[in-house]
Amino acid sequence: MIGNILLYSLYSFIATFGFAIIFNIKGKKLFFAALGGGLSWFIYLISLQCNMTNVLSFFYASVVGAIYCEVMARILKTPVTTFIICTIIPLVPGGGMYYTMLETTRGDINKSLSTGLNTIIIAGAIAVALVMVSSITKLITYKKRKK
Repeated sequence: MIGNILLYSLYSFIATFGFAIIFNIKGKKLFFAALGGGLSWFIYLISLQCNMTNVLSFFYASVVGAIYCEVMARILKTPVTTFIICTIIPLVPGGGMYYTMLETTRGDINKSLSTGLNTIIIAGAIAVALVMVSSITKLITYKKRKK
């Protein structure tokens, strides 16, 4: 099972690498941006293996990914958004959006609403995680500058 998790994380790394190229990230930042995508997907899969809920797994993966981005942005002296955008690419609930629209066009309103609500909750969990880590980081850096 861990072999599959590592393999899926590698696939996520490769996909994120492609998106990083599209976003015009260059040099060693390209590798580290893609690594963030692989890391976030790895944490998501590990969380699922630990019997956490889907939403909580997305939340934890987003928290770890955001912390990784904050650290790498300071190490490589680049804006955090350079890494954040790539890191959340594997976590974006695009499949949920697709299946929501599919069920809507099929006329199954109950399934459409259920899938849509789940997708919104996942997107909200990702957003809350990113805002939480960003706010805590800003507080820490503000306190350090004040001293």
